[in-house]
Amino acid sequence: MSKSVAAVLAALTLMTGHAMAEDSPWLVRVRAVHVDTADKSDPVGGAGAADRIHVSNKTIPEFDVSYFFTKHIATELILTYPQKHDVSLDGANIGSVKELPPTLTLQYHFAPDATFRPYVGAGVNYTTFSKVHLLNGAGSLEHDSFGLALQAGADVAIDQHWSINFDLKKVQMRSDVMIGGAKASRVKIDPVLLGVGIGYRF
Repeated sequence: MSKSVAAVLAALTLMTGHAMAEDSPWLVRVRAVHVDTADKSDPVGGAGAADRIHVSNKTIPEFDVSYFFTKHIATELILTYPQKHDVSLDGANIGSVKELPPTLTLQYHFAPDATFRPYVGAGVNYTTFSKVHLLNGAGSLEHDSFGLALQAGADVAIDQHWSINFDLKKVQMRSDVMIGGAKASRVKIDPVLLGVGIGYRF
């Protein structure tokens, strides 16, 4: 009898732990993300000019926190630290800029109980630019950027808590470029962000 009771208690403990893992609304992830900029700035000097501003690509670390309102609906806050990008004009380096791009998305998860868990999301990105050094101080960015963000990805479950994540985002990120106090171009960074990482569901 004692062995049967112990077996039942052990089974209940395992079931409770499994339910708690499934029912927890919190999911955190860390990713390595490659930032591929669109390189679609307006020509410096207006229509007909050939020179364009380019912001460099790079790979960055990313941390995000998701909260699940239901099994299917979640919100995700995507964070990193200020990232430095080189800026060039017609292939020649003209300086650098740091950007901090927190992004908030609302997601729909298609198969939350399966091993393969695809999702889509949409939201907003706010990018603040700092330490702008262009043309030895003659150039600047006029304002921070506020734009749309689209997202698609999937979590692949390893066990009750851990998963591998693949994520793709398109972010609207733009600012006017000022040289000598006059608008010289509008830089359209608009990056595609391709990430891979690992997640933990509490």
